[in-house]
Amino acid sequence: MSTKIIITLPDDIYQRAERFARLANRDVASILVDTIQLSIPPVSGEITDLEPVSVLSDEQVLVLTELQMESEQDARLSELLDRQQSGTLTKNDRSELQTLMQVYQEGLLRKATALSEAVKRGLMEANW
Repeated sequence: MSTKIIITLPDDIYQRAERFARLANRDVASILVDTIQLSIPPVSGEITDLEPVSVLSDEQVLVLTELQMESEQDARLSELLDRQQSGTLTKNDRSELQTLMQVYQEGLLRKATALSEAVKRGLMEANW
């Protein structure tokens, strides 16, 4: 199944995609689909069921700015990343690493969104 959308791209972006498509002997649409597919990581169902940060109370937003991965998961992620670095990951390890990386990335995105919201609300100062 596919959904048709219409987007407006800046000319320079379209030209880059068009040149790449010509070079790859493909159509621009397939290049853009592949680029989007590779750029946007999968998101688990649990994260999409969460309330948007923008509707949370100030207190809830501040709690999210301190969000950390559970210590057991963090330790296991570190162990699996070390195994990956040393080239000793098993097939099961690889699957577990992928799952933990998704948990980490989703948490990081939620925390970053909360930090942005906290700054926007004046609950904290930007430190960048």
